Amino acid sequence: MSSNFRLTRAYQQAKVIPFDDTSKFILFSDCHRGDNSFADDFANNRNVYYHALRHYFAKGFHYCELGDGDELWENLTFKSLFEAHKDVYKLLRKYHLENRLHMIWGNHDMVYKDPNYVKKHLSSYFEPIDEKDKELFKDIVYNEAVVLKHKDTEQEIFLTHGHQADWWNYTFWRWGRFLVRVLWKPLQVWGIADPTSPAKNYTELIKVEKRIKKWILKNNLKITIVGHTHRPRFPEPGDIPFFNDGSCVHPRSITGIEIEEGNISLIKWQIATKIDGTLLIVRKVLEGPQKITDYQTKG
Repeated sequence: MSSNFRLTRAYQQAKVIPFDDTSKFILFSDCHRGDNSFADDFANNRNVYYHALRHYFAKGFHYCELGDGDELWENLTFKSLFEAHKDVYKLLRKYHLENRLHMIWGNHDMVYKDPNYVKKHLSSYFEPIDEKDKELFKDIVYNEAVVLKHKDTEQEIFLTHGHQADWWNYTFWRWGRFLVRVLWKPLQVWGIADPTSPAKNYTELIKVEKRIKKWILKNNLKITIVGHTHRPRFPEPGDIPFFNDGSCVHPRSITGIEIEEGNISLIKWQIATKIDGTLLIVRKVLEGPQKITDYQTKG
């Protein structure tokens, strides 16, 4: 089974979400929410991420998570993640209750492609204070891909994690999970990175990106946004329309992609310091805004 086949299948089976120039979406991926241990990469940026999500919720944005939101290779259960980052999940629940939450599974949370697993572990949580179960993400559905389709122009934006172009992390993800749990998680505490991860292996990163670009060229230059490699990408109009929203585990910052008023932008949220020494969280536009219609598909 080739990368082209896997990407094509994901596109054909994708959940379709209509949008127009009044729609607003924020795209994050690769949060790798963990258990708040030394191996939890998300913990360092938790406050930045939480602040950004509150901002987008108040502004009426839809939240699209392009895979690897939860770190279920290093951790055995969702329960440990929820207990470590309960405030984050309760905020995501607010999006869900307003039908503004769109979740995609990646290789590190690939168990979510099983609806029964999702229903069992994410539908509710136990609240010790009340000593009873409470509703969390009732009826939530994880998808392999999402297609945003413009109501007027019918232009499409293909959203997926991107590990379809990484045969090891797609086909042999269970082996990868096993190795991470027994080998790389303990070593990560000592600063030794997992060499099977394209985010930490530049040679593999380039291979994955080339395969995705090749698929885009074969599919009429369809706008494609992924995560997986953790490397932000924002092409110029006329180039191959291959975007990457980066990750939420960059040192002291998170990156994402905004879609608003028919424009697309690459943004970063980070901790900054004022002259008086006060710390604050700020949003910075790295690329764009660029009109989505400037990325013309063929045919």
